[in-house]
Order: sequence, then structure tokens, then C-alpha cells
Amino acid sequence: MNADNQEPGNTQHATRNTPAPSRITPHASRIGVFICHCGINIAGTIDVAHAAEAARGFPGVVYATDYKYVCSDPGQALIRQAIEEHQLDGIVIAACSPSMHEATFRRTAEAAGLNPYRVEIANIREQCAWVHQEAGDEATHKAIAIIASLVEKVRRDDSLEPLSTPVTRRLLVIGGGIAGLSVALEVADAGYGVVLVERSGELGGRLRQIRETYAGLEPTAGRLAERVQAVLQHSRITVLTSSEVLAASGFVGNFQVEVATAAPVVTTLVVPSEGTQPTLADADHSAVGEGTTKVVTTKDDSPLVVAALAAEGGETAEAVTTKEDSPLVVAPSAAEEETTRVVTTKAYDVGAIVVATGYELLPLARLGEYGGGQVPDVVDALEFERLLAEETLRRPSDGRVPQRVVFVQCAGSRDPERGLPYCSKFCCLYTSKQALLYHQRVPDGQATVFYIDLRTAGRRYEEFLQRAMEEGVLYLRGKVAKVFRQGDEVLVWGADTLAGRTVEVAADLVVLATGAVPSAGAAELGQRLRATTDGLGFFNEAHPKLRPVESLTAGIYLAGAAQAPKDIAETVSQAGAAAAKVLSLFSRRELVQEPTVAAVDPEVCAACGLCMPACPYEARQINERRRVAEVNPALCQGCGACVTACPNKACAVRNAAPVQYLAMLEAALGSDA
Repeated sequence: MNADNQEPGNTQHATRNTPAPSRITPHASRIGVFICHCGINIAGTIDVAHAAEAARGFPGVVYATDYKYVCSDPGQALIRQAIEEHQLDGIVIAACSPSMHEATFRRTAEAAGLNPYRVEIANIREQCAWVHQEAGDEATHKAIAIIASLVEKVRRDDSLEPLSTPVTRRLLVIGGGIAGLSVALEVADAGYGVVLVERSGELGGRLRQIRETYAGLEPTAGRLAERVQAVLQHSRITVLTSSEVLAASGFVGNFQVEVATAAPVVTTLVVPSEGTQPTLADADHSAVGEGTTKVVTTKDDSPLVVAALAAEGGETAEAVTTKEDSPLVVAPSAAEEETTRVVTTKAYDVGAIVVATGYELLPLARLGEYGGGQVPDVVDALEFERLLAEETLRRPSDGRVPQRVVFVQCAGSRDPERGLPYCSKFCCLYTSKQALLYHQRVPDGQATVFYIDLRTAGRRYEEFLQRAMEEGVLYLRGKVAKVFRQGDEVLVWGADTLAGRTVEVAADLVVLATGAVPSAGAAELGQRLRATTDGLGFFNEAHPKLRPVESLTAGIYLAGAAQAPKDIAETVSQAGAAAAKVLSLFSRRELVQEPTVAAVDPEVCAACGLCMPACPYEARQINERRRVAEVNPALCQGCGACVTACPNKACAVRNAAPVQYLAMLEAALGSDA
């Protein structure tokens, strides 16, 4: 067995410190200040020489200078030389935003033996020079005040050590559609274990219901079957169908996930005569383990007898329901076979989670004005895919071959008041595909498409739409107002906005291009994973452009339509990106985390617990034995919410304590240019 895939024990508090840098003092007392010209970005407004002269008079400062580009190689060499020659134990870099070069300067200081967490950045470019270009004297005074405040902060900075936690190099994939299958295969082929959880009884997701792709009209069944087979036969992939994630805890690199799996077991109920209690025969009890729940349902609507769950081995079920969840009654019945579902739960230790829960179509019942759920010959796109898969295309109501099919695009979409406020992105193209396929199956039939706009962003997509038009599909620009049945026909009332008139189209079959909505239970799953969803239930990405496959929770990644409606090509692309993120994480045996996290003063903490609900990352707990709040540094993100909630001020973020900020404020207000 690959040692990298073995499950560690309890790693929730397994953080440890890395070796300390060479120069450690209780507090910085020999501070260096380096002021960057940044070409003319700073020096063109601020008198950097005067600022350096003023900095030399600040408490604790033993060295101050200015340089044209401090971030350059010569500038970094200057910093290293000054640290060694002047035995500096803290430095302030007055330059651009910390987001630009803080990591650069910390590495430079560490190379010279200085603790990198005693490096502070004074932003005198974005927050001073650039916003006061017409007021040089005032900008210089402000820059000196900013530098003075950071000198006071670094004087009180502690020497911190990065935290490291071991990485469990196993992946959990939630969802067995094309996105989940793609991620699982890529990670498993790289040599890491994968647990694939699928809620339904088979893999494949929505792609099982789609016959061909649009643009190329390529059959999907063969390629999907190959991918499913590859997953099922892969030695590093554990497939759990009929399964759901019940709970998740932990943090990036060390998640503990509880999964419930339902396995069908065929059972025979034997009732000898009226008035006697039935026995359970031919039951497979080998799958029943400790802590499992057995749920028995009937194939028909007849009630089950409670005593029927008494097996010869003395095992009893914890939960018994009928199909309609009605109370059980004791009633005799003839011997019959029933389906028993044994639900087992198991915990898995994983280092990362990929959410690939897919999508569903907007229910037809929400589209009453279009005959949804009321008119048998009004169907959605997936149902029409099923009709196309039949040997002969027939409409549901009477089995006749439809000679007139009307497709209604944006059915329920782009309608903030009554439906979905967004465009589902792929409806225009799958409507064109289905209209083309219908035309091929029924050459003498007429396909009519009502549309608001046509959106075909993608390679060869516009050409595919033009092909549908050229092959006889009639496109009417306008909004459908009502769909209803009249005799054997379905009437569609709408408006032709190009011609400026109302239209009435008689059809044998109406196909609604309903929008995509999140998979059922997506929002609840997000709560279990602590991964946020939007108001509609789609999972939120950390950043739409810079971090599109990462959730806001570290270690949880997104793939496919769980994040937003996507077509097959985009889904597979995003699955590959999510797999790359996972492999990047698994390439390290340990994760190094910033130590600037919350800490608790046990002498002041009263264990009131107010900090626990304030923490959005569930990084705090109460030690009942010591009666003090404790922080899990691997979960803490240093947001400071606990600091504001603590009435005793026992909480503080390391190197961001209230006493530091008070000193910074006093220095800024008392600085003299």
C-alpha cells in the first residue's frame, strides 16, 4: 500500500513549529528603515531623504537609508548587508503595498538571519505618494507618520515560526458525473488515493441522459462508458454509489468526512397465518455493522409489520418506514419479497475535497404558464433527449409522431421576478442540437424555436447555430406568453418582436429549454463543508478570475456545474484545473501556514464561549478541564472576529495586538516632520 495514502490518526491539533531563525530577541530594539524611491513613483512626490533623516530619530532605529529600488537585487543586498553589519533585529520597508513585495522582503531578511515576522511594510506609494501628488510637503509629513507607526509595530512584534501540518494525500470527490469522473481519474493516475461519492446508484451524472454533444453531434455513450469503466477498475479509486456526505470537519490537508452508503438487501417476509408475527427469512445480514441504520421499504404500498424486523440473529432495525412514510401498523399479509436498505456510515481522512455535484433543470411545475406539469406534450430538454433515444420519436400523450415541434428558449430563465435571474449558458446550443436531431428523425416535420437572444460563445458554436438555420429550423425572435392544450394540439401564444406582431403557433409537442439550477441539497452540503453558496445554491469561488476553482474554504475545490451552469467542454476543463490544484497540494508532505493567527491569554480568559460563534472558521473550542478557550491554528485565518467578541480582551492575533495598534496611533499622531 502506498504510504502516502495511509490515513493518519487524529491530526486536528498536529501542528508543530519549524526550526527557528538564528537571531531571536524578545522585542526588536535595533531597527533598520529602508525607504524606496520606486523610481519617481514615490520620490517624485515625497522627500525620501528627509523621511530617512526623520526615521533616524525614532525610538529603536539604529539605521535608516533610502534607495532607488529596494526590491531590486542590489536593494535586497543592501538590506542583507545592513542586517549583518548593524545587527538589526527588525526592519521597516517604506515602499509599495505589502501585497506586492512583502514576501520578497521577508525572504531577504530570513536569508540574513532575521525573523521574517519582524519585517513590516509601510505603504507610502498607494496610500501616500499616489494620492497626494499635488501636495509634496503634506505627503512627506504623512509618509513620516506612516513609517513612525510601523516602527512602533515592529518594536512589539514577536519572533514567530511558521506552522506546519502533515498532508493526508487522499482526495474526496463529491459527484460522479463527468466532472467528478475526470478529477478522480487525473488524481488517481498521479498516484494518489481517491474516494468518489455518488448520490445515485450509478456513475455518469447528467451525461447519461444526453445522446450527442452539440457542435459536433458526437455520441456520448461510448466515451462516458469508457471513463466510468476506467474509474470502476482503477486500483486507487474507491467508488461509493448510493452515498452522501453526512458531515465534515478538519482543515486543508486534514479533513475528516463521514459518508453514508445505502446498500439494497433482498428480504422475504414470511407470514404463516393471521394473528401470528412474521419472521424474516433469506436476509443478508453480513452487511450490517455497528452504528448502521437499516431502513425497510416495500415494493408496493402495503404496510410492513414491525415484528418482521426480528431476525434469527436478534438484529433489529433502528428505522423502519413505508414508501409514504406513514406509521407502521401490525397487519397480516401473504409472504412476499421486500427491499431492505442497509445504511452504513464510515469516516474517511482526506486532504482535499472536490465538489462536483452538477445541476438539475428547473422543474416544469414552476412553469404553469407554459403548460409545465399540466400538458403531457410539454416536456423539458432532458425528456426530449429520452424521446430522441427511442427507435421512433413519439409524443407522450398518444404515441403519435410529432410533425410540429416548438422549442421555447429561456423558459423560466432571465426572469428575476418569476424564474431564474441568470442565463444558463448552454440552452441556446442544446436547443439547436435537438432541433437538428428532430429534423433528421422526422424529415418532413417543422421545428420552430422561440428565442429572446442567441448566445453562442465558444469554438464552432456560431457555425453550429447557422447550420441549424440553414437546415430548416425556423427561429422566431420573441417571448412566449402562454402554452395550452386545445384538442389534440398544443397552442403557443407569443410575440414576434422583429415583425412587431403577435403569433399563434400550433404544435404537436413543445420542448421547454428550462434553465439549470443547483443539484438538490447543494446548499445543505455547503453548510456541512463550510463552503459558501450563493442565494441560488451554486458554490462560490474564491475569486472569479484569479481563483476560479477554489472555494472560500481552503482545501475545497469546485468542478463543473456545481459552481454555475457549464457545458461539457467547460466542465471537463474546470475539472482538470481542480485536479491540478489538488496535485499541487498533494505534492507537499507538509503544509506551511502563516503563524499570524489568534492566541488566547489563559490568565484572562473566562471560558465564556462568546468567541466560538464569532469564529467563521470553527477554529475555537472550550477546554472544559482547563476552563479556557483554545485555538486550532490550522483552522484559524487570523480574521480577528474573536478579538472583537471577547469581553475580557483575552484574545489577540499574533503581531496584531491592540497594544501595538495603540502605540502605532500614538506614534503617527506624535511624529514630527
